[in-house]
Amino acid sequence: MVLSDHIANKIANHLQKIYREKFSEGVVNEIYKIIHENNPAESGEASLWSQHDIMLITYGDSIIAGNKPPLKALHDFLREFIGHTISCIHILPFFPYSSDDGFSVMDYLKVNPDLGEWTDIRTIARDYDLMADLVINHVSRHHPWFINYLNNADPGRDYFIAFGPHTDLSSVVRPRSTSLLTGYVSVDGMRHIWTTFSDDQVDLDFTNPAVLIEMIRILLFYLRQGIRIIRLDAIAFLWKKAGTSCLHLPETHEVVKLLRTIGTAINPGFLLLTETNVPNKENLSYFGDGDEAHIVYQFSLPPLLLYTLFSGNAGYLMSWLASLPEPGRNCTFLNFTASHDGIGVRPLEGLLPSAELNSMLESMHQFGGRLSHKKNPDNTESVYEINITYFDALKGTLEGVDSMQTMRFLCSQIIMMGLKGIPAFYIHSLLATANDYSGVEKTGRPRSINRRKYTDTEIARLLNSENDSHYIFFELKRIMEVRKTQKAFHPDSSQVIHSVDSCFVAFTRNYPETREEIHCISNISGSPAEFDTQSLFEEDIVLFDLINNRAVDNKEGIITLDPYQTMWLTLLT
Repeated sequence: MVLSDHIANKIANHLQKIYREKFSEGVVNEIYKIIHENNPAESGEASLWSQHDIMLITYGDSIIAGNKPPLKALHDFLREFIGHTISCIHILPFFPYSSDDGFSVMDYLKVNPDLGEWTDIRTIARDYDLMADLVINHVSRHHPWFINYLNNADPGRDYFIAFGPHTDLSSVVRPRSTSLLTGYVSVDGMRHIWTTFSDDQVDLDFTNPAVLIEMIRILLFYLRQGIRIIRLDAIAFLWKKAGTSCLHLPETHEVVKLLRTIGTAINPGFLLLTETNVPNKENLSYFGDGDEAHIVYQFSLPPLLLYTLFSGNAGYLMSWLASLPEPGRNCTFLNFTASHDGIGVRPLEGLLPSAELNSMLESMHQFGGRLSHKKNPDNTESVYEINITYFDALKGTLEGVDSMQTMRFLCSQIIMMGLKGIPAFYIHSLLATANDYSGVEKTGRPRSINRRKYTDTEIARLLNSENDSHYIFFELKRIMEVRKTQKAFHPDSSQVIHSVDSCFVAFTRNYPETREEIHCISNISGSPAEFDTQSLFEEDIVLFDLINNRAVDNKEGIITLDPYQTMWLTLLT
């Protein structure tokens, strides 16, 4: 297929805005050539998502099975225990790497041989929509590009960013407490190179168009392997300009628009997800005007929902939910409670008072969690994230550990599942994994607390015997199947937040085309609570709870919910 004039003009316009004085027809033509080599699709729109879409987040080696490649072991687990309940699998970076559990990539075009090979990836992609990371901001210091840079060779000699060691970069927003510049010995002497995340993760210089062209080639290679969804890792830090925060710069947003335009030109069903663990307003900016990310993480949801169930006060969560804008056409949220990283604290800025946050942080430490810190512009440090499994984060409340962990945890997952957007489950939430202290001791990294690796034997024993993990796993699967039958849970359905007593989370989902409506009500306290249904309905009506598949006693407009119970209510006609 020939690239349409409309798409060609869009690509050229993006590049002009990114490179300004560095813009050249040569760069445009090189990108056109790459796209043509990848057979652009015929024009037309694809159905992007539905209520059937639910994501599982996992490492390629979360499950180990003897000498079997871990990707095959993962696929076997999916076939045996997940089936088609889940529609999409996010396999975290599965490339050769040198640190950070995959996020310091040494070769973008190979599968880590310790995990398997591209045929394993393509096989999983035939059964599920597959999401993969484009680790776009940085490479491993062992990547050939950086080795070439240090040796003044191509490709790579001009792919990285060097500054004098005393350059004032105090305006740069940091996600870590390590030094921004790292010294490396090159053939031309010592160079101080920009390293946002660690000395093993060297930032790329996207002011050089050749770097962007390389990333476009990699992106389209992934699409050829059957990958449908691309997660742009650490995208907010992409563009560097001394004297600025180097966060969310206009050029960064334009690069996201460009990648969406190119990906959609190849596959109309292509989806782009931005990973921006930052305050809420900044995070939502990656929708652009409906022309940047298709999907944006709800980064404020995990810590706000945790605080809600920890404190028994839904007020802050409900205020945030009520403030969320409509994402726009062909845009939606990714709702989650946990991922391979910790529970981010920055997304709470402006949403939760410091006293409430500090109370929760203290208890999370008592529940076995670790606290990771970042460096502030004034050289002080503050908490960046809580490292803890979401299951153990809910082992108690502000009153301490109690016996209601399982029901409290289930409540968190069911609330998340009902919200507008696509729900995503980290594998260790689905399995109700406890804190992995031995993993932390082995690696020395706090994030390892939530990155346990199971053997296939352990998984079978866990899910085929009576225990908390067995109950939670199959109860969540059951409720997922219920959810999939209801068009009111389509990501494009409307969401109305209700102002009710602070011990309830209450909202209504409505699918406008068929007027299907579900009222989602959760008691987030440890005591039975009465909910006044007259705040939602004008007359005495009969209600049906989809979760428990039974009619609900609604005498005098009052229903009673058990501690941490959720109801998905429809009207019986």
